[in-house]
Amino acid sequence: MNPKVEEIKQQLDQFRVEAGEHLEAFRLQFLSKKSELQQLLGEIKNVTPELRKDFGQKVNDLKQYAQQLFDDYKEKIENSATIQTSGIDVTRPAVLYTTGALHPVSMVMNQVCEIFEMIGFSTVSGPDIEDDWHVFSALNFPQDHPARDMQDTFFVNVNPEFLLRTHTSSLQVRTMESCLPPIRVICPGRVYRNETITARSHCIFHQVEGLYIAKDVSFAEMKQVLLFFAKEMFGEDTKIRLRPSYFPFTEPSAEMDIECKICGGKGCNVCKHSGWVEILGCGMVDPNVLNDCGIDSKKYSGYAFGLGIERMAMLKYKINDIRLYFENDVRFLGQFG
Repeated sequence: MNPKVEEIKQQLDQFRVEAGEHLEAFRLQFLSKKSELQQLLGEIKNVTPELRKDFGQKVNDLKQYAQQLFDDYKEKIENSATIQTSGIDVTRPAVLYTTGALHPVSMVMNQVCEIFEMIGFSTVSGPDIEDDWHVFSALNFPQDHPARDMQDTFFVNVNPEFLLRTHTSSLQVRTMESCLPPIRVICPGRVYRNETITARSHCIFHQVEGLYIAKDVSFAEMKQVLLFFAKEMFGEDTKIRLRPSYFPFTEPSAEMDIECKICGGKGCNVCKHSGWVEILGCGMVDPNVLNDCGIDSKKYSGYAFGLGIERMAMLKYKINDIRLYFENDVRFLGQFG
C-alpha cells in the first residue's frame, strides 16, 4: 500500500492547474469518491492492526495535502478572474487624488475662535431660527427699530415671532439667561439679513460675537483685548482705530477699523479708498440688557463685540469680492487647501 501512497503524491506534485477546467480535472482525479485516494481511505480497515495506524496517518496526510493544493489553485484562479474582468491594470502607477480642504471662511472662523480661546473665552452655539425676544427685545431694540422691518430681517411667514437670526448676539442673551457671572464667551455662527448682494455684502454671512460680564469691567480692558486680537490675526504691525457709533445693546459703542491689508492703507475698492476697513462693532453692555437677562447691572458690567468673518477673510487673503465665498468655484477654493 505504501508505494501507492508515494505514487499518488508524485501525481499531485506533477499536476498543473492553469484554468477552471484543470481545477475540475484535479478534483475528479484526487478528491472525488471514485478517486484512487478515496479508495486508499477505504482500504485502511483492511490493513493489519500493527500497520493500520501508520498507514492511516499517511493516507490522511495525503488527503489533506491534496485538499490544500485544490484550495490554493482555486483561490489563484478566482483572483486571476477578478483582475481580468475588473478592467483595471494593476501594473499602472497609482493616481494621486487631491484631498479636500476647509473653506476659507471656516479657516478664518476657526482662527478667530482659537485666538479668543487663548485668553479664556469659551465657545457657545445655538439655533439659526430664533424668536423676537432673543434677537431684538432682550437686546434693547425698540419696537419701531428699523432692524425689525422686513427690508432687513427674514421672518418666518407662519409665525412672525420667529426669524432667521440677524446676529449671533441671541447666543449672548441665552448665555446670560442661563449662566451666572463671570461670563466670558464667544458666539460663532451663520447669520441672515435681507441685503443686496454686492462685492462687499451678502444676505448670508458669518459672525463671531464676544461677551464678557464681571465686576469692574472697563472700556479700556475691551480695547486692549481687541488690539491683542487684531495683532494676532493680522500681524504685529497692525494698526487699529475706534470710532464712536451706536448700537441699541451697548453704551458707549464704537466701531473698530484696521488699516486695509489689501492696499496697505493707500485706498482701494474694499476700503472705499479710505485706507481703513471696519472689522467689528463693540461697546459696553447696556444696563437695560443686563437687567432684562437677570443680571444686576449695579453689581456687574461688561463689554460685547461682534465681527464679520467674510470681511476678515477678505483682508487676510486679499480678496476683493465677497461673492466668491458662495459660488463654490473649485478653482477659487483650491487655493486655500
